[in-house]
Amino acid sequence: MRNVDFTPLYRHAIGFDRLFNLVEASSTKTQAAGYPPYNIEQTDENNYRITMAVAGFSEERLDLTQNENMLVVTGTRAPEEDKNFIYQGIAERNFERKFQLADYVSVVGANLENGLLHIDLFREVPEAMQPRKIAIGQSASVAPTAE
Repeated sequence: MRNVDFTPLYRHAIGFDRLFNLVEASSTKTQAAGYPPYNIEQTDENNYRITMAVAGFSEERLDLTQNENMLVVTGTRAPEEDKNFIYQGIAERNFERKFQLADYVSVVGANLENGLLHIDLFREVPEAMQPRKIAIGQSASVAPTAE
């Protein structure tokens, strides 16, 4: 895998430091990227759903935590004894999967159905951050400051 140095871009991209830090951090992760597998879908303009294949995990063995813009999903397996496997192809290991959420995205619900964990997300952009139309040709009067 190639290492990419984003240092020259920091000089020209004011305000995008966080973006470059995220790209840099994601390229250097040593986490196994394949387990558990997941999908991310956009159900409409402001709703998203993460679906993770967590076969063999019960609700008591799964933990979801949202801290600011980070969603962490962990699964713990209790060691099963007295089993003599001839072949074990089903992954029965603990996992921790982290998702970096965009600003104003929050988890609104989660459910476990048929071995799939569905996590519903909602993006609510504050009114002050939403685009607004500005009329051309009208001068806004500025209130004088009190001296």
